[in-house]
Amino acid sequence: MGIVDVGANTVRLLVASADEGSLVSIREDRVQLGLGDEIERGGRIGEKKVSEAAEAAKAHVRRARKLSCTSIAILVTSPGRQAPNGQELVSRLAEATGVSTRVLTAEEEGLLAWRGAVTAATNLPATVAVCDVGGGSTQIAVGTGPRPSWMRSLDIGSLRLTRRAFRNDPPDAKDVARANRIVAAEFDELAPPLPLAAIAVGGTARALRRLVGDDLADETLLLAVRRLSKKSSGKIAKEYGVDETRARTMTAGALILLAIHRRLGVPLQVGRGGVREGAALALLAEAAAAARSA
Repeated sequence: MGIVDVGANTVRLLVASADEGSLVSIREDRVQLGLGDEIERGGRIGEKKVSEAAEAAKAHVRRARKLSCTSIAILVTSPGRQAPNGQELVSRLAEATGVSTRVLTAEEEGLLAWRGAVTAATNLPATVAVCDVGGGSTQIAVGTGPRPSWMRSLDIGSLRLTRRAFRNDPPDAKDVARANRIVAAEFDELAPPLPLAAIAVGGTARALRRLVGDDLADETLLLAVRRLSKKSSGKIAKEYGVDETRARTMTAGALILLAIHRRLGVPLQVGRGGVREGAALALLAEAAAAARSA
C-alpha cells in the first residue's frame, strides 16, 4: 500500500505491507515544500507551489508503483482545508498522478493519527490520548479501543505559529511570549478527558526527541525551548540532524506540545505511527474486506 501525505511542511510517501495486523514499512520518502508557509504569507497556495506539489506527488507515486503497490492514495491535510484554492491543489495532484486524491477533514486526520499510533504502540493502558502537531493544525484524540471517544482539532501548528509569532531567528523572549499568548487563546476552551497515557506523533515530536528524549513533559519541553531559543535554525539543523525548515519550527512545536501536556496531565511519549500509517491500515482493511466478499 502506498500513501502520499501532502502536509503543511512536507509531501511524504509511505509504502508498507501487512504483517499479522501490523504494518511493515518498505520505503519512506519526503520532499520539503512549505505549503503552509505559502498560505501564511500570501493567503493561498501560489501557482509555483501547486506545480511543485504535483511534481513531488508524481515522483512519490512513481516510486510506489515501482514497488508494486496494489493501492495508492493521496491525502491532503491542513493545506487543503486552510487554503481558499485547496480544491485546485487536489485537482492538480490527481491530474498529475492519476491517483485518487482528497482532502482529509480534521476529524478524519485525527482518527487516522489515532489508528496509526495506537496500532504501533504496546502495553497501552485503558485510556490513551494521541496528539499530532502538524505544521498547520493540531489533532488531539482521547479514548479506548479501536476509536477515540473525544477528539478536537485546532487550527494552529508549528509552522503556522512560527510565522505568526516569531520575528527573530532564534526567537527572543518577546517572540516566545507572543507565541504563548497565541497558544493560550487557541487552547482556552479545550477540556479533554484525562487519559492514563499519551502518545505524541508527527515531525515535531520526532524532532524534539533528538533534543530531550522520548518523554515530553514540563521539564523536558521547557528545556527544549531554552536550548532552541539560544541557537539559529541553521545551527539547530546542523547539531541535531534535522532540516533547516523543521529546525525553524521546533520551538513553536515545543510550546504547542507543552500546552497539550498540561491539558492532559500526563507525559507525552513519542510514538512511531501516525496519519500515514493509519491511512495504510485503512487501505489494507478495505482490501481485505473486498477479498472476503469476492
